[in-house]
This record gives sequence, structure tokens and C-alpha cells, in this order.
Amino acid sequence: MAEPLVVLEGVNKHFGDLHVLKDIDLTIGHGEVVVVIGPSGSGKSTLCRTINRLETFESGSITIDGQPLPQEGKALARLRADVGMVFQSFNLFAHKTILDNVTLGPMKVRGQKKAEAQARAKELLERVGVAHQAAKYPAQLSGGQQQRVAIARALAMDPKVMLFDEPTSALDPEMINEVLDVMVGLARSGMTMIVVTHEMGFARKAADRVIFMDEGEIVEQAEPEEFFTNPKSERAKDFLGKILTH
Repeated sequence: MAEPLVVLEGVNKHFGDLHVLKDIDLTIGHGEVVVVIGPSGSGKSTLCRTINRLETFESGSITIDGQPLPQEGKALARLRADVGMVFQSFNLFAHKTILDNVTLGPMKVRGQKKAEAQARAKELLERVGVAHQAAKYPAQLSGGQQQRVAIARALAMDPKVMLFDEPTSALDPEMINEVLDVMVGLARSGMTMIVVTHEMGFARKAADRVIFMDEGEIVEQAEPEEFFTNPKSERAKDFLGKILTH
């Protein structure tokens, strides 16, 4: 196993009476790509959002690169800069150009000079295939292009780990692959990634490990080939039976 980068130990989280994360133990190594799947309401997105403290948790611990997750303030902002996040919605600043969207974080949080931030942003926009859109505003781009910009924006912070929370679920079908292709490239480049997704093809192609969650628990985890061809738990078999037959 690679050196651990993200470590969750005994993490519990409730929304009122609902126990959404139950004693989660999970270690993700440097450069590992982990895909989290499971039925709706299984706790996948909550898990993802807990790793950069968009959601609080009641008990247990989470460390990133050996550092415990800070509660709030400057330390949390610094930690969040190390954890890139891409959501269902692209969350780009509507009144800023694509280039400005990507340079804002590095200049504000990392203190990069404008010229340096812009050079890096152009490189990243090139990498995700939207360099020619740099002067446009988000509303002028397709959903797939906006999501690729959101990935470039997260990468511009030079994060240690990237979290993807159902990054393609709000996209039209013909745009999904352009985003997944960028993510596959990222996975192959050695980026540590935690991806909550319904895209089983991506899980098969890019994941080192698939984690199956149900009712707030990690029920099963295995390499993709093993998981998809030979799931151990009844719950995973049932889930795969429902999604793979269509």
C-alpha cells in the first residue's frame, strides 16, 4: 500500500436521528484512485463532503497527509486548499471569465503572482481541453465545458487529493464522456482521487479500488474487476443487479 494520504477512523455523522456515516474506517494511499458507489442515500456524498469539512462529523478522526482536519478558521482554509473539490454543480463565478475563475484561488489563497497564476491556468485549461474558451464567461460554455473548467480550477490549487462528488450527474449524456476522459487522464497522471459516481465504466477503467456503501456503512471494497464480477455481499449483488441489467 502506498503511503497513506487520507485516513478516516471511526467517523460517525448524524443528520438529526438519521445515522448517515456509521463508524467509517478508510485509508487512501498517495496516488490511489478510489471510486465510491452505492444506492441513493447511502452516505457517499456525505463521506466526500466530510473529508474537507463541508460537513461536520461527531466522532472519529480524519487526517490528510498526517494532519488532523482543523475545525475552522485559517487552518481549515489551508487544508481545503490541499483538497480539490468538484461538485455536481459547477459553482463557477458567473461574472468572472474562465481564466479569472481558475486564477482566483491561487492568487488569493496561495499568494501567486498574477502572471504565474495565469500561465498555470492556461496550461490547465489546455489540459482539460477548453483553452480556447479562456476569455469567455461560464454561461457561454456548455455544462461539460464548465465542469472541465471546475476541474482545472481545483487543480490550479495544486491539491494533494481531489474529491469528485457525482461530477457528471447534472450533465447531458453527450457531455459526460468529455468530463470522464479528463478524469481518467488525471487518474493516470498519479493524482489521488476519491470519486462518488454512478459511472461504472469509469470505475472499471480508472479505479484502483471500488468502495460500496449502503445505509451509511462501507459494506464492501475490492479492486474493480473483482467487485464487478464477484461481489461478496448480498447488498452489493442486489445493487449491481439493478444497475448493470439496464
